[in-house]
Amino acid sequence: MSRASSGRIYLVDLEAGRPTADAAIKKLGQALCSAKAGGCLAVKAIHGYGSSGVGGAIRSAVHRELAARKRAGRIKEFVRGEDFSPFDAASRRMLDACPELAGDSDLARANHGITIILI
Repeated sequence: MSRASSGRIYLVDLEAGRPTADAAIKKLGQALCSAKAGGCLAVKAIHGYGSSGVGGAIRSAVHRELAARKRAGRIKEFVRGEDFSPFDAASRRMLDACPELAGDSDLARANHGITIILI
């Protein structure tokens, strides 16, 4: 599932259909392009936490990919779901840039299965 969820926030479910990590990363790239082209400010990526209980391959691959994109200047910021809180500096920057994120159901919920991306 990929769609604009609330105006300027694009929602992408990277774990739907149980893809490989590589396929999920491709889907993430497509979602980032679509979100940017659609005028969205942020992307909420659902990647799951992994069935082993210690974090899954998709989650790890998404975080590596986003770190590389941030270093390259291709995204502005990303925050892991467990850190997405008004008490986190990066989250506050995201909330300032995209106030709609303040209404996100995962704000301050420590959800390890999502990542928020500011594009």
